[in-house]
Amino acid sequence: MTLKTLSRLALLALAASLAACSVFESDKIDYKSAGKVPTLEVPPDLTQLTRDNRYAIPGGAVSANAMQAGMTNAPSAPTAVNAIGDVRLERNGTQRWLVVNRAPDQIWDSIRDFWQENGFLLTTDQRNIGIMETDWAENRAKLPQDIIRGTLGKLVDSVYSTGELDRFRTRLEQSGGSTEIFVSHRGMTEVYSNSAKDQTIWQPRPADPELETEFLRRLMVKLGVSQEQSKALVAAGGAPASQRATVSTDGNGMPTVRINENFDRAWRRVGLTLDRTGFTVEDRDRAAGTYFVRYVPPDRKEPGTWAKLITFGQAGKDLKPLKLRVQVKSQGDLSTVSVLNEAGAPDNSESAKKIVQVIADDMK
Repeated sequence: MTLKTLSRLALLALAASLAACSVFESDKIDYKSAGKVPTLEVPPDLTQLTRDNRYAIPGGAVSANAMQAGMTNAPSAPTAVNAIGDVRLERNGTQRWLVVNRAPDQIWDSIRDFWQENGFLLTTDQRNIGIMETDWAENRAKLPQDIIRGTLGKLVDSVYSTGELDRFRTRLEQSGGSTEIFVSHRGMTEVYSNSAKDQTIWQPRPADPELETEFLRRLMVKLGVSQEQSKALVAAGGAPASQRATVSTDGNGMPTVRINENFDRAWRRVGLTLDRTGFTVEDRDRAAGTYFVRYVPPDRKEPGTWAKLITFGQAGKDLKPLKLRVQVKSQGDLSTVSVLNEAGAPDNSESAKKIVQVIADDMK
């Protein structure tokens, strides 16, 4: 056995002995995308899913059609508002969003640069519809920050995996001369699929409002707010409590979600819920209170491990997404959310009932 071989064995032994002493720095963010740079072209009919599906996880969503520029003139319910310059942070319960006194075209390129600077690739970058979405990425800051990585660098770093993937969607809605910016998170986790623990699957994990808030804070900095000011805006003031969403039936026996909030707040909450739960918003008509969406139930399970990650999106190609409408109607401070079929007729199918429950569960 050569000296070089002995040295390698000794180094690996040292790595194994120190693995138990790893310290995780969960308060840091250092994302690395799982994929290579995909094409951002979208087919003319805008109905096809992401063209590069090598890293697609069940329930993954991309956008289609047109950005709605018109906004209702109905007054908004009071929210906790903090502003620096032309950027302000608004909140409602755990939901937060930015309002920037600039048109979407003036900030689009900065937002695109922001995600790329934070280690993400973009699978959706459609200025005309106001939606940008990242690829699935791993937060490498959750890996052990110890002497192993410091000594062996990329060699060991390539072996480690956190077993978690995240993706983020940014949605812009124009309000007069201002732009509302929403950031939503979706996560997957890798778990063992058998008692022998030799196979894994990826399954959805709950959206993380704290991650959404942190990226909104970082985006504020990108848009001109200082680090100290952005932290102060996030920490300042108490957030009004969101009203609990409940499932009920209307006079025709159709399942609906009821919220004791006015239209503006209900519209925002429904939009964020759709982004978080795997819906593809193809178009939206705020004046009519309608989101036009596609939906693939996210309960399918796929093989895990990084080696098999490249097969994602292949097994479910024959599963066609549901095309439907999600409608928000309001009278004063009471709003109802219902599911309509593709033609706009009431939908009382089992799928519609399940979708109503998915929306209600996320809004609780």
